[in-house]
Amino acid sequence: MKRLFDLIVVLVTLPLWGPLLLIVALLVRMNLGAPLFFRQGRPGRSGVVFQLIKFRSMTDARGSDGRVLSDTERLTPFGRALRATSLDELPELWNVLRGDMSLVGPRPLLVAYLPRYSQEQARRHEVRPGITGLAQIKGRNAMSWEEKFRWDVYYVDNHSVFMDIKILFVTLWKVARREGIQADGEATAREFNP
Repeated sequence: MKRLFDLIVVLVTLPLWGPLLLIVALLVRMNLGAPLFFRQGRPGRSGVVFQLIKFRSMTDARGSDGRVLSDTERLTPFGRALRATSLDELPELWNVLRGDMSLVGPRPLLVAYLPRYSQEQARRHEVRPGITGLAQIKGRNAMSWEEKFRWDVYYVDNHSVFMDIKILFVTLWKVARREGIQADGEATAREFNP
């Protein structure tokens, strides 16, 4: 039922997000150049790694030593605006169509985090990861990792189509208000390193 719900929502709303996807792609090209997309392996359901696709929001700037600069140094005002509006996440709808992701579920994190999870935290991989989820509407990047994982596991144990609909509507509200986009003093989320 959840998979069918995802497909119906994505396909029915295609006339809305399709043109927006093209406009954002053009803006990314004008402001950041090529490539348009950021691709990264992320663990999905059962920890199976898939290629997450997002719009690129950072430059590839490197220091004099050839190393990539920090997120703070590479995140441009345009990139900040993309993240603040969550428009960088639009290409993840392709991941939803492919079945790698769901509209709602625990956010897919880094592969490097897999061995760092406690047994309880690892339960977040019992469902498909989502573009949004309970942790996103409860505080996004402004909450602790422990809180995020508690909400993720709560979702795993209690998810329903009704809950997904509620989370989607609250997500739209949170994005419009630009709440919890980043952790204090961080350009993005803090690294999970228990």
